[in-house]
Amino acid sequence: MVPALQSEIRRSADARYDHRLHAVLLVAHGMTCPEVGRVLGDAPRTVEYWVHRFEKDGLAGLRESSRPGRPRRLTEEQLGEIAQILRGSPSGVGLGTHLWDGKTLSAFIEQQYGEKLSVRQCQRLFRELGFRLRKPRPQIAHGDPEAQTAYKKTQHAGECSNR
Repeated sequence: MVPALQSEIRRSADARYDHRLHAVLLVAHGMTCPEVGRVLGDAPRTVEYWVHRFEKDGLAGLRESSRPGRPRRLTEEQLGEIAQILRGSPSGVGLGTHLWDGKTLSAFIEQQYGEKLSVRQCQRLFRELGFRLRKPRPQIAHGDPEAQTAYKKTQHAGECSNR
């Protein structure tokens, strides 16, 4: 039950802020950071970090801050174009295959936009744009049922053995 509650706390920015408030409140009531960490399921160092941020910046120090990352290589306009193109076949844009996959999308983006994205990045891009990989199942040639039955090591349930 505890992991489910902790997961719910981490679900939204407001819940995480409230969680930090409770941690700082418990420290203000005299509990140590390791005790608070044990009760709330956080590392003692994390609780110390929250207390220091609260002491330095007040309530604003406990709010979520922006986490800048690497800028996207593709613009929103390019992502929209890619989403439209993915609705068609790769052969429609001059690629020699009939199914989109990470490798094909990577080749297309490099050809079209001059940006090199890894296959894994392209797989993430599929998910981000609301697509999922669906490969057709291979068609196996129909075998001879009598030969298959004779080849099997065990007999079907309900069949009797003459041994």
